[in-house]
Amino acid sequence: MIMNEEIQKALEVLRNGGIILYPTDTVWGIGCDATDPEAVAKVYAIKNREDSKSLVLLASDMDMICRYVREVPEMAVQLVEVNDKPMTIIYPGAVAGPSPVTSSAVERSLPKADRRCLAFNTVAEDGTVGIRIPMMDFCQQLVAKLGRPLVSTSANISGEPTPKKFAEISDPIKSAVDHIVEPSLEKGSTGHSSSIIKVGLDYSIEIIRK
Repeated sequence: MIMNEEIQKALEVLRNGGIILYPTDTVWGIGCDATDPEAVAKVYAIKNREDSKSLVLLASDMDMICRYVREVPEMAVQLVEVNDKPMTIIYPGAVAGPSPVTSSAVERSLPKADRRCLAFNTVAEDGTVGIRIPMMDFCQQLVAKLGRPLVSTSANISGEPTPKKFAEISDPIKSAVDHIVEPSLEKGSTGHSSSIIKVGLDYSIEIIRK
């Protein structure tokens, strides 16, 4: 009952361009609709992090990943099928929306959300994007009902320790978001960051983090 109520509350915030603080299958995260550039910009601002860096996203299943990656490497599909621990895969060729033209003389105007594309500011400069299928009921159901990827970046100011539990999250982070998910739902989290593996269409594999 609590999980269903929290999913509905989180969905309302996410669909209105808001930011949530929520437990993932790894650690606590700051999240927003990954197709909404303005919401993503808010996440960078909360973390005091440069938006030239990419963000990890959560997808409900491989079908969702295929909608936002031009060509999913077969190796990635195989890794997902045999994986039994939280694993983020960096995919080539993200389907991303346009990046705004910026200059020192003109204030940046972010493009509107395009649900068919990932927000440009979730994607790395080389066009890759890190996506994980969460191994946790709350996150899986939340992303599935949202119907598009969810930003999942650690709930800390850039450079500070990653909070493994809700009690470790700083007050500035808590006060900056629009909704905090019920802390008791963190029981499905491992408290450890996921492994990160980069895959290519040429069957190349690079282990970024074990």
